[in-house]
Amino acid sequence: MPRIATVSVIALKTFPLFHGLSDQALDAVAQVAMMRRVARGQSALIAGDRPDYVYLVLTGSLKVVVSDEDGREVILSILGQGELFGEMAMFDEQPRSASVVAVMPSDLVLIAKQDFRRIMEGSFDVSWRIMCNLAERLRHADRKIESLALMDVYGRVARLLIEMAEDVDGETVLVRRLSKQDIAKMIGASREMVSRVMKDLGQQGLIEERADGIVLRERLGEI
Repeated sequence: MPRIATVSVIALKTFPLFHGLSDQALDAVAQVAMMRRVARGQSALIAGDRPDYVYLVLTGSLKVVVSDEDGREVILSILGQGELFGEMAMFDEQPRSASVVAVMPSDLVLIAKQDFRRIMEGSFDVSWRIMCNLAERLRHADRKIESLALMDVYGRVARLLIEMAEDVDGETVLVRRLSKQDIAKMIGASREMVSRVMKDLGQQGLIEERADGIVLRERLGEI
């Protein structure tokens, strides 16, 4: 892949993965990093590709998806600023297990697998954060399996909203833009069912859909 743009030390400092690294260490990372702009709807990587790069999200939002031969799609997760993907390439030579598609225009930092391995060898903190990231992904997969097996659609919608929300001025808000179709693909339900559940949750006063996101009320966690 050609080098599209250089990456500054200032940009690298925004990633939690590199927190605590000296400017000298970050400059070494910047020397082997490149920037790539991904348009909305464009794939950053495709399932089955060779695992040549590790990716970090500088701006934008992307979805991790798997699909079958009939085109049916399941969204495994939504990635935002500061997050990492493609890091399983550090540990095996298997093809990519999922595709990653931009939900909105996104700027990505790419580091070749061999270069990233050298970064990990030179920094225990980076290696530790990679392992923590993989552990959290496994924990997320366990929660998803549990919700699919044990919860109805109301419970699955509620859990997804709670997991993706953040604190904004004392309110719990889902800021990331998710369509009803996206939610349906993330929890294994139909878009029509998700629409009914969201409408019902709103009527019960458990959520409020506003221009700045979906506000969650405390009682939502009781579903």
